[in-house]
Amino acid sequence: MDTHSVIGRFAPTPSGSMHLGNILCALISYWSAKSVGGKFLIRIEDLDSARCPRSAGEEILNTLERLGLESDGEIVWQSERTEAYKAAENILRERAELYPCFCTRAELHASHAPRLEDGGVIYDGKCRMLDDKLIAELRGVRVPCVRIAVPDIDISFTDGAVGEQTQNLKNECGDFIIKRSDGVYAYQLAVVADDGASGVTQVVRGSDLLTSTPRQIYLQRLLGLKQPDYYHIPLVCAASGRKLGKSYGDSAQKMLNEFPPEYIIGALAYAAGMTDRIKERSATELTADFDWKKIRKDRISLPSELCD
Repeated sequence: MDTHSVIGRFAPTPSGSMHLGNILCALISYWSAKSVGGKFLIRIEDLDSARCPRSAGEEILNTLERLGLESDGEIVWQSERTEAYKAAENILRERAELYPCFCTRAELHASHAPRLEDGGVIYDGKCRMLDDKLIAELRGVRVPCVRIAVPDIDISFTDGAVGEQTQNLKNECGDFIIKRSDGVYAYQLAVVADDGASGVTQVVRGSDLLTSTPRQIYLQRLLGLKQPDYYHIPLVCAASGRKLGKSYGDSAQKMLNEFPPEYIIGALAYAAGMTDRIKERSATELTADFDWKKIRKDRISLPSELCD
């Protein structure tokens, strides 16, 4: 790939304030693309408008702007792209098997189905076997979600941060949801459609999304989209080892009110392994220092002064 054609992105979900782990992910995505002369895009993943008010998305953009991270293209809001997701769903209906699923979250979690690393379950395809008559009866009682049937195939890819990965879709994932019962399109479909429409070639995100990647690659193949390069960075935690969270006051906005943006950027670069000491730097200044070989492969711990 021509390095100058690299297009990276940062795609936060505005369900609450960002913490410094989110900021580090944004910075690494920015540095990775910009260090080779590429572009950096920002997308707000506000699919669920009830959980993701517009004001929360605007707060994220304000935080990123204070850090010097601005999009090289128009800001994409997923809440405005329903028609694009509907078009993708129609293509999938032509190229794969989609079916209504009436199982509730409570029923799935009460079952003995194997669990996924992200907290979900490996769906056994129960509703895939329903006949038209029973489907019609169930529609009168409950609105179904829409699942896509997956084949018994292995999806393999090389992650730029963690190496070779392989997942069997049938045994390690199961038929997954592409549209929820409330009509909101699921993350897996939306992110694939949006990355394709924006020409994204490089995806940098947290390791918690690593197991989602084979599902997205499968959808990319069905939709005729190019597969981006993936880089999943390690969990970012406090100096004490605990996970970051709003309940601990780990708001990036709060940190920006206590420390200069350049200090936070320098401290995050040090925590990630890019520099050998904390020094106030701007995001632009650190671009030339970026190298994926420097980024830590295991857990990233923040300096105690930022997050004890």
